[in-house]
Amino acid sequence: MDNAALDITEDELPAKPTNGSHHPGDASIELRQRVAADGPAAAGGAGPKDDDYVPRPEMLYEVDDTPPWYYCIVLGFQQYLTMFGSTVSIPLIVTPAMCMEESDPARGYVIGTILFVSGIVTLLQVTFGVRLSIVQGGNFSFLTPTFTLLSLPEWKCPNPDAMALLSDDEKQELWMSRMREVQGAIAVSSLFQIILSFGGVVGLLLNIITPLTIAPTISMVGLALVRTMAIVILCSQYLRDFNILIPRCRRGADATQSRWMRVPVFKLFPILFGIGVSWLLCAILTYHDVLPADSPARTDLRISALREAAWFRLPYPGQWGVPSVHIGPVLGMLAGVIASMIESIGDYYACAKISGAPPPPVHAINRGIGMEGLGCCLAGVFGTGNGTTSYSENIGAIGITKVASRRVLQWGALIMMVFGTIGKFGALFITLPDPIVGGMFIIMFSMITAVGLSSLQFVNLNSSRNLFVLGFSIFFALVLPTYMSENKDVIKTGSAAFDQILYVLLSTSMFVAGFLGCVLDNTIPGTDEERGVLKWKSQSHMSHVTVSVTTYDLPFGMDKIRSWNWARYVPISPTFRGFPVVLNFSKPFRRCRGSEAGDEDERP
Repeated sequence: MDNAALDITEDELPAKPTNGSHHPGDASIELRQRVAADGPAAAGGAGPKDDDYVPRPEMLYEVDDTPPWYYCIVLGFQQYLTMFGSTVSIPLIVTPAMCMEESDPARGYVIGTILFVSGIVTLLQVTFGVRLSIVQGGNFSFLTPTFTLLSLPEWKCPNPDAMALLSDDEKQELWMSRMREVQGAIAVSSLFQIILSFGGVVGLLLNIITPLTIAPTISMVGLALVRTMAIVILCSQYLRDFNILIPRCRRGADATQSRWMRVPVFKLFPILFGIGVSWLLCAILTYHDVLPADSPARTDLRISALREAAWFRLPYPGQWGVPSVHIGPVLGMLAGVIASMIESIGDYYACAKISGAPPPPVHAINRGIGMEGLGCCLAGVFGTGNGTTSYSENIGAIGITKVASRRVLQWGALIMMVFGTIGKFGALFITLPDPIVGGMFIIMFSMITAVGLSSLQFVNLNSSRNLFVLGFSIFFALVLPTYMSENKDVIKTGSAAFDQILYVLLSTSMFVAGFLGCVLDNTIPGTDEERGVLKWKSQSHMSHVTVSVTTYDLPFGMDKIRSWNWARYVPISPTFRGFPVVLNFSKPFRRCRGSEAGDEDERP
């Protein structure tokens, strides 16, 4: 396999430390080179050469690599920009339903809070959770149950005439009481997610997840959400190999050495260039009144948010008061929790694949889902009016920039936390024109869709069975949510809470696609080879001969953890080997498929 991406010379990227200090990525790069040159034996492993897993060669920085600190800051800021639009849009959507006026400065405070909490959860997820470069941000799965809750008679907003008669303190209490109700529902419902993941139940469910489950699920991330495109394409594809000469200063450097280094800026920062150039163009057109007054491309449509934002404000738990807890709203929010869990599992596989890492093991998925549950609990306590989940658009950014380093995301998380306390800076990006955000999402969601479909490389696409499972799952996942959105009262079971749960689940295209793909693939007769399970399992086993063997380990204490025998039975431990009594969910499905008794369908 061509290993061109590993031939990064000193002229292309900054040199690794040579003063005796060890660069975190040196060992992994050397091992990658040995694996590429000598095969799996060079890494101390063995196996079928044709199926051995090797990292994607086009990545500039893989998960365990550490770019220079100045690259980390800029790339982290780029990740911040990628998640900013979606995250900020959530408070702008939710706060009006809470009876908060558009001129209320508290809107900026809620925006700062959700950015601050997103930074905390991203740092926890990348460092201790799934350990992949996944950004955590606002969760759209919670919007529907939130609006359902706020549409109840006791929480409906007064008419404008009644609002005008209220004092400032009464207006503040009006929206704060609704915020506290949403906070309590999200915080308590997230405990369900924490218990399932840390208890190992999520990992057990992975026994029935196959490529034909993952492909439609991940593909629907892009197909269901897709809404500057030209500049991003220009930078990330056509100019990706064009290097910019940048001066450098090296202590004690010989005068004969080059004082310039070649940096592939268009490959590293295509999104940043695309947003910056497009934003500047929109600002110029706005300044000269070339654009109509109501054009979404104008940069002054939301300029009032910039004027009203405070310079500095530190979010804190319970800032809107003590959260309220009632059983009905909590059950309704469970729908958002379940949909978010299914979406995040698909995101983990997509991120691992696009990052050149092996598929995440069970313990990493358990920790990842658990950290998201903890993040939702923190969001409820802080009062973001929403939860947290993995951001698919940032996974697409990894595919464009070819940088999957977790260190970049750690810097990005710190940037989120800092900017979450600087109200003026955060409000500045609210002026980002909608067409720029839309163009950026088109590129990223198309990348995610392609990554999802690439899981079909393990599947026999000459099989009519597999084509039916794939086509039906994707098509029905596009049709059913549309039908549900147009017929919101179609579900009437007699229980309002259960109706709400079903409505949210059936309105989530990823849940529909993943559920159908899982059920159909595990019940329709077919061999493991036909379904792609054998090749997929072999890829998972090949992680033993790659540089990513420790990718999903905890950042410290691994020697101690390996010495504890009991840690092998802890679902979130990197040494987890399963429970003493295994609950095999795949056996009933194996009987439905008519598989032979000797087949082993369990995931490794």
